[in-house]
Amino acid sequence: MMAMHSQVQLRGELRLNEPMARHTSWRAGGNAARFYRPADIEDLAAFVRAAPGDEPMLWIGLGSNLLVRDGGLRGAVIATQATLAGLSKLDDRVVRAEAGVACAKVARFCARRGLAGGEFLAGIPGTIGGALAMNAGAFGAETWERVVAVETMARDGSLRTRAPREYQIAYRSVSGPSDEWFVAAHLSLEDGAAEIIHARIKALLEQRGLTQPIGAASCGSVFRNPPGDYAARLIESAGLKGVCIGAACVSEKHANFIINNGGARATDIEALIHHVQTVVERHHGVRLQTEVRIVGQQAVDDRE
Repeated sequence: MMAMHSQVQLRGELRLNEPMARHTSWRAGGNAARFYRPADIEDLAAFVRAAPGDEPMLWIGLGSNLLVRDGGLRGAVIATQATLAGLSKLDDRVVRAEAGVACAKVARFCARRGLAGGEFLAGIPGTIGGALAMNAGAFGAETWERVVAVETMARDGSLRTRAPREYQIAYRSVSGPSDEWFVAAHLSLEDGAAEIIHARIKALLEQRGLTQPIGAASCGSVFRNPPGDYAARLIESAGLKGVCIGAACVSEKHANFIINNGGARATDIEALIHHVQTVVERHHGVRLQTEVRIVGQQAVDDRE
């Protein structure tokens, strides 16, 4: 679908009032006012440049760490998955992965080339862009431990390369230059034996399959682990496993997962998040912080 946009001829696909339930792993949420799937990075730059300067802009990959409220999003959503899909070796031990590439694909790419250190990426259910934005981690490792450079796009569509020192990196938290989005990561790895790396990934994924509700409609981990403890332990010991609001339920398999059992609204999911926070705080004196990003407007009928 060709689209005109502020007198600029774009080559991507622009959809208006696009249901975000189609683009999030929770399969819930309202509509995006504008949803754009760029043709390539030049087209993406043209879209960003021509967008109104005050238009909120949300870049998404697999939509796996995202709750869009039922009232939807007033701004533009940019889908990076098919566009920012480049994956290559820059030199012997540095891999360049664009923001729309699934983390699991990067893990397999590194393993095939005998590069160790990226195995943990197999356990992150999102894209490199999302992993960069939140310092995603799995199996005790974190994304930014491997980052030696990032490529970004600014609001004017310009591209630049930045060093990790230009960002404040913490557990599940990254802050840096505003109005820039991650386009690619340069990841530093070590030499290893391909068969050993593949075996390690297989073992990690088997462990994940035993402990997490893989295949269910979830966002991955809902809450950050508090210092020195685990969110799942606190939730389970507060008696919250299996608790539901509507069709949104705390997983029986892993208490830090909330499952959409079919037809849950974003409002139900958010209400369950707040309920878990309240009950855990009452039991343990700890206020759990969300790992999932919650965006958008409340539905009109949900406002007080």
